[in-house]
Amino acid sequence: MAIDYAAKFEQGLSYLAFLERYGTLEHRRRWEALHIQVKLSAAQRELLASFRREMKVICLAGAWCGDCVNQCPIFDHFAAAAPTLKIRYLDRDEHPDLAGELRLCGGARVPVVVFLSEDGQLCGLYGHRTLAKYRRLALEQLGASCPTGIGVDVPLLEAVMQDWLDEFERVQWMLRVSPRLRQLHGD
Repeated sequence: MAIDYAAKFEQGLSYLAFLERYGTLEHRRRWEALHIQVKLSAAQRELLASFRREMKVICLAGAWCGDCVNQCPIFDHFAAAAPTLKIRYLDRDEHPDLAGELRLCGGARVPVVVFLSEDGQLCGLYGHRTLAKYRRLALEQLGASCPTGIGVDVPLLEAVMQDWLDEFERVQWMLRVSPRLRQLHGD
């Protein structure tokens, strides 16, 4: 049976409510420490403020997860800069049906983000780690045995933030040029 993403979105929690419900004091401290480090540039804030279509976003996460600690606070900054972003967080272990549906590379990975249109239509999935993070891991774990020629010159947090912003922007453009939504909104 297919997942009803619109119904899952309605079950989701805000950023702070998610942390309050699922995070221990230590989890919340770690998320806040990263949240403080996230600094959107003026260009990034301007881009996010330009989003016109409502975008519903489900973030399957775990308060205990290091990858979530290092990425989910970014989404909270995006939502603050773009009123059209409606982001809801669901705990992976509390939603095994969704976790099963969103398995990546054979595992129940988090964070995984589901992008929906304003009326709950699936627009995309993205997650676990971004390209910048995988490049860093390849350099660290594969070393000389994997001469990829790729490097990470930008600090990792900035690169991961930009990777995520690119994906949010991609979906926003999908929504903006959708013939169905253009007809609905008369633009």
